[in-house]
Amino acid sequence: MDLTTDPAVIRIDAFIALTLGIVVFFVGERLTQRFPILDVYSIPRPVSGGILAALLGLAVVLATGRTLSFDLAARDVLLVYFFTTVGLNARLDDLMRGGPVLALMLALTIGFMVLQNVVGVLAALLWGLPLPAGVMMGTAALIGGHGTAIAWGPTLETQYGVAGAAELGIASATIGLILASLIGGPLAKGLIEGRKLAPVDSGAESGPTASEEAPRTAQDPITNLGLLRSILWIHIAVIFGFSVFEGLEAAGVKLPLFVPCLLAGIVLTNTVPRILPRYEWPTGRAAMALVAEFSLSVFLSMSLMSMELWTLAASAGVLATAMVLQTLAAVLFIRAVLFRIMGRDYVAAVLSAGFAGFALGATPTAIANMTAVTRRYGPAPLAFIVLPLVSAFFVDLVNAVLIQMVVGL
Repeated sequence: MDLTTDPAVIRIDAFIALTLGIVVFFVGERLTQRFPILDVYSIPRPVSGGILAALLGLAVVLATGRTLSFDLAARDVLLVYFFTTVGLNARLDDLMRGGPVLALMLALTIGFMVLQNVVGVLAALLWGLPLPAGVMMGTAALIGGHGTAIAWGPTLETQYGVAGAAELGIASATIGLILASLIGGPLAKGLIEGRKLAPVDSGAESGPTASEEAPRTAQDPITNLGLLRSILWIHIAVIFGFSVFEGLEAAGVKLPLFVPCLLAGIVLTNTVPRILPRYEWPTGRAAMALVAEFSLSVFLSMSLMSMELWTLAASAGVLATAMVLQTLAAVLFIRAVLFRIMGRDYVAAVLSAGFAGFALGATPTAIANMTAVTRRYGPAPLAFIVLPLVSAFFVDLVNAVLIQMVVGL
C-alpha cells in the first residue's frame, strides 16, 4: 500500500491486489462451507468473498475518509489467460455441433440488448435525464461492462451533454456485476429442480474448467510437464492474439484484447494437433483446467473486491430504479423467452444462469455462474462453447452499433 503520493488515497499495488484476490477466494470458500445456502443456490465462491471484501472496503473508506485504489494489472492478465484457455478448449467438432444453438443464442441476445436499452432509456426519462443517458443504464454499462462504460462516457459528456455519464455508467456496471453474480444460480436452481432436469451425458466435463475432483484423478494427473505445456500454448496463443489486436487497432477496429486471444486459441487447437498428431496437446487436460479455474476464480475475486461502492450514493435513486427494472426485465426474459426457445432442457437451464451473468455483469461472471451450477447438478459442455462466443465476441460488435443508434436519437 502507498500513501505517499496522495494521502487521501490508499493505493494497493498489483502484487498485493493479486494476493488479496487469492485470499478473497478462500474467504468465499469458507463462507460457502459456513453457510450451505450459498452452495444450494450455486453462488460462486469468488462472488461471496468478493462482495464481503467490497463491503469491508466501503467500511474502511467511511471510517478513514480515504478512498481505495487497486492496481488491477494482474487481474487483466488473468482475464486474457482465462479466455485463451476457452479458445484452446474449443474443438472444431464441438463448434460445429453448437452452430445452430450459437445462432439462436445470438439472435436472442440481440433482442434482449434492444430491450435493455429501452429499459435504460425509460429509467432516464423517469428521472428527467437526457435520453442518451439511458445507454449508461443499458448495454453500455451492463452487457458492455465497465470498459464500455468508461469508453463511451467522455463521448456522451462532450457530444451529448450528459453530465457525469462515465460515473453513471461505472456505477451501473458495478451494481449489475453484483446482481449478475447473485441471480444466475437461483434462476438455474428453480428451472432445474422445478422441471426435474438432468444432464444428458454425466461423464463429460462441465466446461472449460473441470469439476473440483477431475484434476486429481489418476487417469489425468497434473504434472509439472503438463502444466508448463499448457502455459506455453496459452502464451503462444496470446502472442498471436496480441499481434492481431495491434493490427485491428491500427485499422481503427477496437476489440477487447481477450477476443483475438480467444480466437487464436481456437485456431491453434484445431490446427496444431492435425499438423503434429503425435504431439501431446493440452486441450481437455487437467492441467489446462487448473489454469482456467485459477484464472477465472482470482479474476472474479479481484473484480468484486475492488468495486468502489462509495461512489454509488450520488446516483442512488436513479440507479435503484434502473437496476430493479433491468433485473426484472432480465429474469422475465430468461424464464419466458430464452429458456423456452433454447429447448427447456438442462443445457437451456445452464445457459440461463450464464445469460444472467453476462446480461447484467460480464462474461467471466457468466462462466462462474455456469461453473457453480454444473458443479452441483452435472456437466453441460455445449453451454460453455456457445455462451463465451456470443458474449465475448459478437456482443461487442452489436453493442457498438446499438449504442450509437440510441445516443443518436
